[in-house]
Amino acid sequence: MPKTFNRIATGMALTAAALVTATHATASAAPGAVIATEAKPAGWHGMSRGSVIEYTTTDSAGVERPVSGALFLPEGDAPATGWPVIAYDHGTLGSGTGCGGQADPDDAPLPVNRAAEDELIKRFVDQGYAVVAPDYLGLGRFDTGPHPYLEVRSEATATIDLVRAARAANPDLSRTWTALGASQGGHAALSTASVQQSYAPELDFRGTAAVDPASDVEKALPLLGPGIPAIEGTGAITGFIVSILAGLRETHPEAEVDSYLTPLGREVLDAAGSQCIDDQVKALNGIGFGDLLARPLSDGPLRGALNEYMTLPTSGYDKPILLLVNATDAVVPSPLHAALIAQFAAGNVDFDTVVGFGQHTTLDDNMWSALDAFIERVNVAEPQR
Repeated sequence: MPKTFNRIATGMALTAAALVTATHATASAAPGAVIATEAKPAGWHGMSRGSVIEYTTTDSAGVERPVSGALFLPEGDAPATGWPVIAYDHGTLGSGTGCGGQADPDDAPLPVNRAAEDELIKRFVDQGYAVVAPDYLGLGRFDTGPHPYLEVRSEATATIDLVRAARAANPDLSRTWTALGASQGGHAALSTASVQQSYAPELDFRGTAAVDPASDVEKALPLLGPGIPAIEGTGAITGFIVSILAGLRETHPEAEVDSYLTPLGREVLDAAGSQCIDDQVKALNGIGFGDLLARPLSDGPLRGALNEYMTLPTSGYDKPILLLVNATDAVVPSPLHAALIAQFAAGNVDFDTVVGFGQHTTLDDNMWSALDAFIERVNVAEPQR
């Protein structure tokens, strides 16, 4: 039966010290330095060998920030070359501390059913991969301000630096790694692929699989402005846009986001920075973009800043990409998927596409088979220590 692993559609072998707290990073530590590790009991996220890693990363301005994530190991002893790594990037969960749910799923502020997501991670752990899963900046254990939702740079650095931190914490992980994500996570995985060569040349990156990735949204946002009424059933879409604007306001003051907002709009963005997605959607019930916006987003400095903030590169990738997209996707509308595919083709990107007809981030049997085959193919060469 198809599974959906995006919440919107809906004995760790580290060191003895890892049971509570491990190595502490200094203020001048390189990105990917371990702040602390915490082994979790069997059954955490449905797996037997999981741990939390707190580590350092850099935001889009190059400032060092603390972040958190999870690491899952296969059973048994590692191969001589180490376990190859898959970095799994999750989908949209909100903007506030604790919303990420990778490090602390049981303590998340909302009841979250992550069974399908955990099943996906376990699928690859059982195939012999170590899997790391970042919370992203601002969504985990550390209050670093509103999560910069769909920001290319910080999604990538949080993902790559967790691979670095996991390898620093556990010598049984190889340098070889692959990126995988769905929805926002698909955007994050592609963001990661676009900068990994320059950001982490010491690692052996093999490729990217993205499921219904968010893309080209920045091209549609400038169409929004005053006068657009509330439309029943679009609270989630409005929540996504609010999260983007809250993140943009936090990271790009030159965008002058507040100048585009009504008093209610500023109030909504202020609240969104500490909310998980379900609370955001509830708060936006009955509110339209016309209630939030005082002038069109196409005016002034916002458009340029928005492109810098979230536009995915459509050329320059140096490793293969698998796109798994649903033609019936209503969350990231299928025309956006088609636009990304066309841009990749025009940019001579090495990619394959498999199309399904399910809901957002749902994989049918053909898509699952393609995903398994892709992960196996890009990792067929011996992993690098």
